[in-house]
Amino acid sequence: MTIIGMLHHRLDPTTVIKSYAYAAVAKAEGAEFFYFTPKSVDFDKRSIRGKVYENGEWHERIMPFPDVIYNAGSPEKLSVSKEIIEKLKEEIPFTTYSIGNKWNVMKRLQEAKEFDKYLIPSEIVKNIDVFHKFMAFHRKVVFKPIDGRKGKGIYFISKAGKTNYEVRKDSENSVYTKSQLDELIRGQLSTGTFIMQPYIQSVTKSGQVYDFRLHVQKDGEGKWVITTVYPRIAPFGSIIPNINNGGFTNYLDPFLEQEFKEQAYDIRRMLEHFSLALAQHLDEIQMVKFGEVIDEIGIDIGLDEQQKIWMYEVNWRPGCPPAFYLELDVVINTIRYAMYLAKNQKQMEREIKQQKSKSLVKEQQKPIIAITGSAGKTTSKAFLASILSEKWNIFESKDYWNTTEHTKKHAEEINTTHQAVVLEYGMAYPGIITNHCSIIQPNISIITNIGLAHVGNFDGDIKGVAKAKSELIHGMDQHGLLIMNKDDDNSKYLETQQFKGKILTVGIHSPADYRAYDIQYKYIGMTFKIKLQGQEIAMYIPILGEHHVYNALNAIAVADYLGFSPSDIKAGLNFKKPPRRLTLYNCRDAITVIDDTVHSHPQGVRAAIDVLTNIAKKRKVAIIGQMRELGDLREEEYRKVGEYVYEQDIDLFITYGFRTEEMGAAAVAKGMDPSKVYHFINKDELHALLEKIIKPHDTILVKGASKTNMFDTVKFLDEFFKA
Repeated sequence: MTIIGMLHHRLDPTTVIKSYAYAAVAKAEGAEFFYFTPKSVDFDKRSIRGKVYENGEWHERIMPFPDVIYNAGSPEKLSVSKEIIEKLKEEIPFTTYSIGNKWNVMKRLQEAKEFDKYLIPSEIVKNIDVFHKFMAFHRKVVFKPIDGRKGKGIYFISKAGKTNYEVRKDSENSVYTKSQLDELIRGQLSTGTFIMQPYIQSVTKSGQVYDFRLHVQKDGEGKWVITTVYPRIAPFGSIIPNINNGGFTNYLDPFLEQEFKEQAYDIRRMLEHFSLALAQHLDEIQMVKFGEVIDEIGIDIGLDEQQKIWMYEVNWRPGCPPAFYLELDVVINTIRYAMYLAKNQKQMEREIKQQKSKSLVKEQQKPIIAITGSAGKTTSKAFLASILSEKWNIFESKDYWNTTEHTKKHAEEINTTHQAVVLEYGMAYPGIITNHCSIIQPNISIITNIGLAHVGNFDGDIKGVAKAKSELIHGMDQHGLLIMNKDDDNSKYLETQQFKGKILTVGIHSPADYRAYDIQYKYIGMTFKIKLQGQEIAMYIPILGEHHVYNALNAIAVADYLGFSPSDIKAGLNFKKPPRRLTLYNCRDAITVIDDTVHSHPQGVRAAIDVLTNIAKKRKVAIIGQMRELGDLREEEYRKVGEYVYEQDIDLFITYGFRTEEMGAAAVAKGMDPSKVYHFINKDELHALLEKIIKPHDTILVKGASKTNMFDTVKFLDEFFKA
């Protein structure tokens, strides 16, 4: 017969209401059960002076050491007997290990990354300055004790006008000035540690705030099972649904059917899957960090308007559900698991060792990020490296160092001090990216887009380009992370079918995991908004062009996945721009020169023309150089660029280089005035024309690949029209 000892800090079991239920269920399950405190343990005699429940009363008995200990007391109050408890743990398996306070649990989940997308951004409030900085960023926040229980001590604070704040506690609303609020916050901080979170709210159709409690336990086979899932609903006028604060509960199925109609079943399944997956994940973390297993947690979550799950907190020993039969379910699972643990201690120790071994392998895999694509590689790399550098020591490849020879040099330079690696993988022919991956295998990959750069090396077939770029998918860690452009139609040709890892998408015009909206041109940069970690965040990038918003989204997606906060991401996006990428020169007479003379392909030319049309205040002048490696597609793509120039109402169109006159001819054929179109194969003649035709307030785009030396024209314009 299994002997279960219930460890508690209180001397009298009659003051612990649940002790009777555990004694009764243990008897029904065929186990012997007694109640004890640490000071009743005699290690010399290997006995415990405990109490057993017989004939409706508790009786003192001298008991042998139990086969398993149900750890039921308060960790704080049991800490005075720490030496006794640690000595017991050396001999006897314990149930119900603590997973720590709310902050520690969230930090573990954030570090482990698998569930970090469900976390509400949180910060420990060290002082009043930290409070106001967080308040300025989120504007509507929750301020609560780090070790709070039962909904006690929670404040909901929001801006009310320019100088006042609305403060809500329980069901009471007050308006505070800044000085009054500062006094309140300082007073609370003097009593203990507090954390802040943005306020994310779930509301019923009738306007009542609610959340879900997910209660999971291990059963008699050592497997995680769902004890119950139930909604907790705040009374009208309150925003705390906790039962101890006047909230009430309901059966899950009727509630879901009322609130979600035909989606009720899917939401129930989502909640059940989430609760079991999170429990397993936290159990694995506990094994690795502390060599312990956990067996019961309560998870409080909300759903936003898109039915995305957000975790409010995780409790390691949740209160019993507010229904008697569910309380018995909790007790039955606890007793059966204790009996299982008593009989399978050696197996549990093996599982802990295996989990630690797996974790060690995983920890050795620092983020190694490789970026490829027809356009946007260097800028995506620069954005991402800038963000990661906010917190980490990183290795970043130099701009345009993207050949396999460069990757070999990088492999020699990367060392253990680097917490992440950000690389650019270039490609002009099949097999090259495979070679990159054989030198340094990435576990995170970004494919910016599939365009016409180098398409001439693939017989003019865009699918050939996609196949070559797909070598990154095949060559990376097959359980890693892949970022793709949802708006890029040619990305559908990428070979993702066999990839077993996680795929995240970015986009502007299509629904995506990371989608930018409200995009606007500003002076020397772009602004846009994005939903990030449950909040609408306004972003700024100091580089012009909608196409660079995609590059920023690539970096945001990876940084968010790696656990960086919205404020870190926002700061990192204000990066040092790669040279000659839509760089502005302000010359005399309000003349502006746009330098985009690194690469040139049809997609990039159109993007640069878009920038010209968006920032020019008077005449728009486009100087376009030769585009290489288009193969048989050259004639068609030159025609399309010429037509685009006409459609964008460019005032002067100048082409430079072999056969680029085809672009000018296409613009004229479309309807552009021939007197506004020029073609040159001699730079001196081109520059002589510019001396004559450029007028005050003109905006001039110079676009061309570095091999055509179009930067010479930028230098000429900057010097001739020097301010």
